[in-house]
Amino acid sequence: QVQLVESGGGSVQAGDSLRLSCAASGNTYSTYCMAWFRQVPGKEREGIATIASDGGTSYTDSVKGRFTVSKDNAKNAPYLQMDNLRPEDTAMYYCAAARIGFPSLARYLYNYWGPGTQVTVS
Repeated sequence: QVQLVESGGGSVQAGDSLRLSCAASGNTYSTYCMAWFRQVPGKEREGIATIASDGGTSYTDSVKGRFTVSKDNAKNAPYLQMDNLRPEDTAMYYCAAARIGFPSLARYLYNYWGPGTQVTVS
């Protein structure tokens, strides 16, 4: 089992930055792929950034050039640096883990999820 807990969310102004963290515990094998998803009420949860065990990354188009995913390899804990935030980035943000060896934003591949942290941009 893997337990994930996100932190770092909050309310900011457009153009500001936030850094999300994800504390991972349990069987956080280094081979897991870690990802960030977000969801707004009434919409599907979407994958926005992912980092695989080899450091490979993938981003959804709407965040490319503004968001950066990284990982503490010792803890297999991901971070999400979010710059130049926009009101449309407002959502609940989730950390997720998958036992795959490649970066993927496909939600169905992820078995473990944190409870989420709210990001509000006005």
